[in-house]
Amino acid sequence: MIMDFTKYTTDAVELLQSLIKTPSVSRNESAAADIMENAVRNYGFSPERIGNNVLAIDPLFEEGRETILLNAHIDTVKPVDSWTRDPFAPTIEGDILYGLGSNDCGGGLVSLLQAFRILTAEKNKSRNYVFLASCEEEVSGKNGFTLALPHLPEIDVAVVGEPTGMQPAIAEKGLMVCDLIAHGVSGHAARDEGVNAIYEALDDLNFIRSYRFEKVSPLLGATKMTVTVINAGTQHNVVPDRCEMLLDVRTNEYYTNESIYEFLAERLKCEVHAHSFRLQSSHISPDHPLIKKCVSMGKTPFGSPTLSDQALMPFLSFKLGPGESSRSHSANEFIRISEISDAIHTYCELLG
Repeated sequence: MIMDFTKYTTDAVELLQSLIKTPSVSRNESAAADIMENAVRNYGFSPERIGNNVLAIDPLFEEGRETILLNAHIDTVKPVDSWTRDPFAPTIEGDILYGLGSNDCGGGLVSLLQAFRILTAEKNKSRNYVFLASCEEEVSGKNGFTLALPHLPEIDVAVVGEPTGMQPAIAEKGLMVCDLIAHGVSGHAARDEGVNAIYEALDDLNFIRSYRFEKVSPLLGATKMTVTVINAGTQHNVVPDRCEMLLDVRTNEYYTNESIYEFLAERLKCEVHAHSFRLQSSHISPDHPLIKKCVSMGKTPFGSPTLSDQALMPFLSFKLGPGESSRSHSANEFIRISEISDAIHTYCELLG
């Protein structure tokens, strides 16, 4: 596709500056959703507002054609204390645009929207395009992608605009959080009475620390379990009768969250309660035509350890976006304007 992307880059940067000025921490994205809805409408589309999600469907949508979803999120994390700039001041210095959410994932969001404008304008195209700016991604909230999902047409594959350096992330680890509860019997610490719930938990803790799941992914590595929080006891002279732990499980594509839960429930002495099974690992074949085209364009598929709305998608998906994951959630977050320009061009070349 040969065209001048200068105007689209300018539009993308101006929109991103407006978003940076507008605080949009997860579950408080209404004002940012207003900005996105107005921008999509001003570009000539008829967006649907679903809570704080903004959906636009190809005006020339035709049944039977391959349909591609272009998705990125509008919410941000809270700014960390170590910012030395105003996180809500979209400052441009040379090629760099600073601001909270600029990299994660405002750059991908505005680049995908510009690509959507360009791709849907093609009259003799063989694909349908759908754009979704989703909310609550940073907290995997139920009013985010999950709320918008029933409003989507049938999707063949999704491109998620998370920062990947414009390299295709073709696999992503899933997440399951579990409460573990060990039980004991209270007693006086000075006497040989009671059953210490902390000691009851030790065998399970040692098992979790040492166990290795057999199936290791070449893209994502091993499925990993980590105990991250422990609470027990009320005072120094009382043997605790309850020990509560929080378990973080990161699954590769070979294990479902349900299968790991069933394994733990059978193997551990503790009670095991999963918070949810929603955030599954995702994977797309390196032989998928879009991934093969990425490779032909000089890009290198990889596996991503970070979670995104892919975990909620019941269809094929991969991450591809401007910026770098290492900048996300960090002080003085930034995106390069040249990265946005390159992303718009790359999306159009890949998907057109």
